[in-house]
Amino acid sequence: MGKLSMGLGDWRRLTRAAADLARWETHSIRPLASSLAASPPIPSGYHHDMAETNQTDKLPESPTTTRRPRAIVLGAGDREHVRSQAARLTPQIQQHADVLLVDLEFTEELGGVEADFAVVLGGDGSILRAGRQMGTNQIPVIGVNLGKLGFLAALSPDEFVAVLPDLCAGRFEMVEHLMLTCVLERNGREVASVLGLNEVAVLAGPPFSMLNVDLYVDGKLATTYSCDGLIISTPIGSTAHSLSAGGPILRKNLQAFVISPVSPHTLTVRPVVDTAERIYEMVVPQPNVGTSVVVDGRVLDQVQPNDRVRVERAAARFKMIEVPNHDYYRTLRDKLGWAGNLRMETDRR
Repeated sequence: MGKLSMGLGDWRRLTRAAADLARWETHSIRPLASSLAASPPIPSGYHHDMAETNQTDKLPESPTTTRRPRAIVLGAGDREHVRSQAARLTPQIQQHADVLLVDLEFTEELGGVEADFAVVLGGDGSILRAGRQMGTNQIPVIGVNLGKLGFLAALSPDEFVAVLPDLCAGRFEMVEHLMLTCVLERNGREVASVLGLNEVAVLAGPPFSMLNVDLYVDGKLATTYSCDGLIISTPIGSTAHSLSAGGPILRKNLQAFVISPVSPHTLTVRPVVDTAERIYEMVVPQPNVGTSVVVDGRVLDQVQPNDRVRVERAAARFKMIEVPNHDYYRTLRDKLGWAGNLRMETDRR
């Protein structure tokens, strides 16, 4: 076997190569492995962000990976118990999330607010006001019932505190609901426009004589109702004014409108369910002095002869956080007294 001979130059080159290899291992392999091991898992509630953007090389921003969740608190502060509950609940929310603002007057401009959820204190009317206040920047809403019925605001204050940790951790489901846009046109000009969640109604006023309301669907005359008013409601609104006028109950996430006449003069006329893909217009050729357009229980304007009240699907969607263990049909039974059998056993509920 021959002897291995190595000159001084060869020895220096070998030494430099070994040093370079050691540096590469230290600064490349080990930190990469340790950083991967230290990376926190992505909560399941936020996996859909990456799927929708189709990005696999960059983690999406989410409240639990890069920041605390952000919340706003809204409510009808003219009621003392709403203010007291806001003072009680806001510090508890702050334990889990950053509270960007507390608005108990429904006066704040929310168009530029970037929040993960909104806590609405009050009844169903407060949730309707919150939806209008948000406009096109709809923030997921969870309602705390401090009112009478609480069909939309389903949680008591104590129940809200119990679900708060899961809410702030992203462990919830959100359902987007249909909203409508109401536009009042007079002599070919738009004089009023508003976003609604429940319904648009053209209602007779003083002297409360019967109205003839022409209904147009996609620009074509469908029929003329002789009635005290006509209601076009969303699925959420189907359990409100429309229901009292004899309209059907729709599941809240359907994409349809209910057209319900109020006290129609013809026995055979019935409410109609139609797609939300069409444009509906109500025209009263000869309104009463007090005939009004009412959106979500608030008067938009008085109706003049041949005004056109246009109702169509809104671009915005009302975002409602679904509450665990609150079944839709049970809510109908408990809140509205809906039942197919009046003697339904309590233990079966």
